[in-house]
Amino acid sequence: ADSRNLSFRRNHIEPVTIKPAIEDQFRGIVRQAYDYSCGSAALTTLLNGYVGTSLTEQQTMSGLLQYGEYQRIIERRSFSLLDMKRFVTAIGLDSGGYRGEFSDLVKLGQPAIVPISYAGFKHFVVYKAYKDGRVYVADPALGNISFDENRFKEVWDNNTLFVISVPESQRKDLLTLKDADMRHVEDAIVNRYAFVDVQYPTFNYDRLANKASTMRRVLDNDSHSSNHNQPIETYMRLYYKRK
Repeated sequence: ADSRNLSFRRNHIEPVTIKPAIEDQFRGIVRQAYDYSCGSAALTTLLNGYVGTSLTEQQTMSGLLQYGEYQRIIERRSFSLLDMKRFVTAIGLDSGGYRGEFSDLVKLGQPAIVPISYAGFKHFVVYKAYKDGRVYVADPALGNISFDENRFKEVWDNNTLFVISVPESQRKDLLTLKDADMRHVEDAIVNRYAFVDVQYPTFNYDRLANKASTMRRVLDNDSHSSNHNQPIETYMRLYYKRK
C-alpha cells in the first residue's frame, strides 16, 4: 500500500459513531409488529416505560387474548381499553379508563393511553406531556411525535384515556419528555427550505487531498493564465471508479 495514503488516513480520518435516526424516533417505544396491534404495543410501552416491566409486545398480546374478551378481539381484530384493564388487573396493577376534558389530561401529570381517530382509522398512542401548545405522544407506528393543541383535540377520540396507578417512588421515567422530543419543525419551514441547494465549502478537503498527492509538470492550457503554454507544477490525484 502507498504509505502516503496510510499517513493521510491516520492523520486526517477520525472514527465517527453513527446512530440511526430511527433509534431516537422510537426511543422508549415498543413498535407495533402488526397493523392491528397498536393497542398491545401502546400498553407494552406504558407498562415498560412507566411501571418498569420488561414485556415484549407478544407477551402483552398473549395476556390480552387470555384475559380480554377473546371472541370480540378476534371479530374486531383489535384490543379495547376493557381488555387492557383486565390484563393489567391480572398482573396485579390498578388501572382505569376515563373520559375527561383536555385540561384534565394536562393536569394528570403522568402518561396515559389515549385513542385517536386519524385519517379514518382508530389508533392507540401514549400521551407523554403537554408543553408550549403542543401535545407529545409515543406512537407505536410513527414513534415520538407531537400535535399542536387544536389538532390533538380534533383527533382525540371521545376524550377517553387509560391510566395505570403506580406509587410515585416506583415510577420509571422512560416516557418523560426529552429535549429531542421537542425538536419539531413546522410544515411551512420544511416547505420553504426542503429543496434549497446548500453549497458546502470544499477548500479544506481539497487542501488535504493535495497534501496526499504527488506533483507533476504539465503545460498550462488556461488561455487566461499568465503562464499560458508554459510548464507548471500541479498536483496529481488518483481517482478510482468502482466497476
